[in-house]
Amino acid sequence: MLRRAAATTVVLAGGALAPTAHADGGGGVCEGAGMDLTVCAFDDTTTPGSSGAADTGTKPARAGGKKPTPPPCIYTKLNPQPPKNNLGWEGHTAKKGAVHQVNCPDSGRVGVTFVPNGTACPAAPTIDPELVARRAVDSLRLVGPKVAGPRAAGRYVVGMPMWMWVTRSTSSYGPASAKATAGGVTVTATAHVSTSRWDMGDGTTLTCNGPGTPYSAERGESLSPDRGHRYVRSVADQPDGRYKGAATAAWTVTWTAPALNDGGEFTETRQTAFTAAVGEVQVLD
Repeated sequence: MLRRAAATTVVLAGGALAPTAHADGGGGVCEGAGMDLTVCAFDDTTTPGSSGAADTGTKPARAGGKKPTPPPCIYTKLNPQPPKNNLGWEGHTAKKGAVHQVNCPDSGRVGVTFVPNGTACPAAPTIDPELVARRAVDSLRLVGPKVAGPRAAGRYVVGMPMWMWVTRSTSSYGPASAKATAGGVTVTATAHVSTSRWDMGDGTTLTCNGPGTPYSAERGESLSPDRGHRYVRSVADQPDGRYKGAATAAWTVTWTAPALNDGGEFTETRQTAFTAAVGEVQVLD
């Protein structure tokens, strides 16, 4: 499982990877870093160890000035290997395999992953697996929160507690899972809403966990136990006589690519607009 930049920092504490590093014939010394790098997996369009070109994971430039195409991911075996307590080992030992650095220029992913013995290198991907994961997420058709409160048809009063909550569904709250395959890489992605941000339209924003608690008449004027707001001004000065707000869900997506012993996490957002009519209490003499 790929460990991200934080883990990489620990692994490379002895020196940062120099941008001028080269690996000849599948291995070499990273200049200025003090560690050997064995480049062991490339895009299938590359020619490792090509005559007259440094083994950087790209084809040499051709006549006419055409630039080489960078590989989606490059795997390099770290030498020396990181300490036993480094996350890159993922609970394994040196008897079972080795820790590799993973660099995917297209998505900017950098981290480390454990590669078991018996597989000289991870299968060379033709595409960054995180990009495949994003394709899987697209197929899920995730949407913004289904706002149940405040209700568009509701009438609310200045200073009174407002309860906010959402109706849960697979597409609006999760969890939802899908698979996608591209370039020989199959990825499973699972998405769920981790937090939601509520812009109430009056300059107030709230970040909440969970779907919120639905309001019922017997709750009277009590406060919501987990997600509530009080408007302090009426909508008299608001366009169309309503506060215009938005609920934005942060979807946490966890993905795995078993064939590459790889995986990770990213966040996507979806938004839903809502309105609230808030007025003053009229007192009759």
